[in-house]
Amino acid sequence: MRIICWNVNGIRAAQKKGLIDYIARESPDILCLQETKAQRDQLDPELTDIAGYTSYFFSAEKKGYSGVAVYTKKLPSTVGMGCEATRFDAEGRVLRLDYPDFTLYNIYFPNGGRGPERVRYKLDFYEVLLEQWEELRAEGKKLIICGDYNTAHKEIDVARPAEWSKVSGFLPEERAWLDKITDMGYVDVFRKFNDKPEQYTYWDNFRNMRPRNIGWRIDYFFVTPDLVPSVTDAQIHPTVMGSDHCPIEIKLQIS
Repeated sequence: MRIICWNVNGIRAAQKKGLIDYIARESPDILCLQETKAQRDQLDPELTDIAGYTSYFFSAEKKGYSGVAVYTKKLPSTVGMGCEATRFDAEGRVLRLDYPDFTLYNIYFPNGGRGPERVRYKLDFYEVLLEQWEELRAEGKKLIICGDYNTAHKEIDVARPAEWSKVSGFLPEERAWLDKITDMGYVDVFRKFNDKPEQYTYWDNFRNMRPRNIGWRIDYFFVTPDLVPSVTDAQIHPTVMGSDHCPIEIKLQIS
């Protein structure tokens, strides 16, 4: 099973840049998109009714903002939208799909770049989600949690750690939460397969950072320890264009 995760920075913009061809070419079993910036009724059938896939969308109340989507070949047993907290769900950030072998979260975590209040909102969102994950783990669920976390974890995950240490996305309190979940057993599976520096998933378009590979690794697959043996590969695809983020992927060997 192949699962691809991608912040497309606008699904309609990505459509114009070849998203449909990308899906046809890669044919992932599950595709998780973040920052779709659209309501489902704003999309044409080419995006909502892709052959071989069932699609789910959870959009922000504000048009042109946030939003997540999942395309899946295998029907989930249940689908959950949001995290049951109105202050977060108004922004359309969470899709949960339950399958026999795992529960998949596709999440667009908040950006804290608009000031201290937004950083607090982001950290509160983290804690609400973590509480839910822990409840599911207590029930014996195996979790895959993918998305744009909007935080780089370690210095190896950013091109300019000293310069960016006072910028949201690499603040100590944001990074501490990633420390916390790894201490609790959640595994950043990409680092199980690749421990090299300069492995980034996001580049600032306005500063022409991508050609120079001056970027951030803020898009992740975290899984619970019981799923780690099933993950056979984890990759970043930096040559795939169409967004200021690139796709990330895991492969699973499951029943």
